[in-house]
Amino acid sequence: VSAALKQGQVTPTELCQRCLSLIKKTRFLNAYITVSEEVALKQAEESEKRYKKGHSLGDLDGIPVAVKDNFSTSGIETTCASNMLKGYVPPYNATVVQKLLDQGALLMGKTNLDEFAMGSGSTDGIFGPVKNPWSYSKQYREKRKQNSHSENEDSNWLITGGSSGGSAAAVSAFTCFAALGSDTGGSTRNPAAHCGVVGLKPSYGLVSRHGLIPLVNSMDVPGILTRCVDDAATVLGILAGHDPKDSTTIQDPVKPFTLPSLTDVSKLCIGIPKEYLTPELSSEVQSLWSKAANLFESEGAKVIEVSLPHTSYSIVCYHVLCTSEVASNMARFDGLEYGHRCDNDVSTEAMYAATRREGFNDVVRGRILSGNFFLLKENYENYFVKAQKVRRLIANDFVNVFNSGVDVLLTPTTLSEAVPYTEFIKEDNRTRSAQDDIFTQAVNMAGLPAVSVPMALSSQGLPVGLQFIGRAFCDQQLLTVAKWFEKQVQFPVIQLQELMDDCSSVFENEKLASISLK
Repeated sequence: VSAALKQGQVTPTELCQRCLSLIKKTRFLNAYITVSEEVALKQAEESEKRYKKGHSLGDLDGIPVAVKDNFSTSGIETTCASNMLKGYVPPYNATVVQKLLDQGALLMGKTNLDEFAMGSGSTDGIFGPVKNPWSYSKQYREKRKQNSHSENEDSNWLITGGSSGGSAAAVSAFTCFAALGSDTGGSTRNPAAHCGVVGLKPSYGLVSRHGLIPLVNSMDVPGILTRCVDDAATVLGILAGHDPKDSTTIQDPVKPFTLPSLTDVSKLCIGIPKEYLTPELSSEVQSLWSKAANLFESEGAKVIEVSLPHTSYSIVCYHVLCTSEVASNMARFDGLEYGHRCDNDVSTEAMYAATRREGFNDVVRGRILSGNFFLLKENYENYFVKAQKVRRLIANDFVNVFNSGVDVLLTPTTLSEAVPYTEFIKEDNRTRSAQDDIFTQAVNMAGLPAVSVPMALSSQGLPVGLQFIGRAFCDQQLLTVAKWFEKQVQFPVIQLQELMDDCSSVFENEKLASISLK
């Protein structure tokens, strides 16, 4: 679409209006919390002036993007899908948001999530759950008819995964071309797998966290959701680099992330972690995982089984570290400086307590309680310090595997394809998160780059994604392998026929429609 803008086949304003129209048509997906229509149209106007003068800012100039609602956006409400921040308007932009805007991107709006990004379904925010666009795809509906499902279609919609489900749905439904998510334990890769898009978690320290409202400082990474690997690399190239406002970002200059076309994989060594073959893994995902390994092998790559022996401890270790940092981070929401404040004025303590009870949902309160328990003086050594030691062992497992000559690890992203909302809510949030992030959490604890790439449709007609994990700061190598894989598997485009028929007037320019839908 960038090429179409440069060649004048479409203007930034036309493109912006088409995406805004699609956002309105797909409002029932609940992907967006705030649609910044006026802002986007003004940005499109500015972009158009630049194109007319031949002064385009680059590949992102005039491109519609969306941002998860836990990134600060100057002058635009930022809620984290919580009553605690309802009505909060930040006075500044997150570094990653500013970098996108500096490149001429059009901000379409802020996307829905689990409250404070705590969840794996995008079902626990105050604005209601996000619906997976694939619930309405021709591929899924035809399979349902074949299996003679006669239940009410409307009540049987599928979850997007989470917590960046709004961003994944926004990209999947063509309402934008790239979106920012956040990834603390899989929150970008999980919904990417369920929504049939590419979800990249960069190396920790490569991309600035300044302005990302923190969940777990030592694991949070801004994530990127796009419809192809090349696009993810383009966005990463813009976002990566040192930020004086984030001391955890690397000092070294970042090379551009243009991906070479890999034609020969015979020099690659792909590792398959044996511990990831869990009993809960669906037979279909397991079969596609094997197929992917065979694909690399048949093209000459060396595919070996490897061991990450401390994998079984990662879920409990992650829970202790995650809740401990959450307890610390959530202390800032006290009703004094910003956000929600209750009417209770009996005492300062009573005001704190009532504000936090009203502002946070059960999930957030539960994690705060757990974290404070682990941080009690009598528990600190037994829980928090021990979990930090286990975290080091988990990180060392990856170091040992990569030092043995493995270039990239290949694993499932999720246990199964997306499930219906009615099934998903039968389990509590903590159980769901432990199950859903089983293949993704360890990567955050080790600070490594990982990307989920859609591979194929399941027998239900739903996307299944596989995860590639790379060495720290070897994001370019990781994405080069992912791009090769993407080209081999030729994942089908979502067919949102009924939605697109409604939007045919929006896409009256056939050439643009084909660009947008590919």
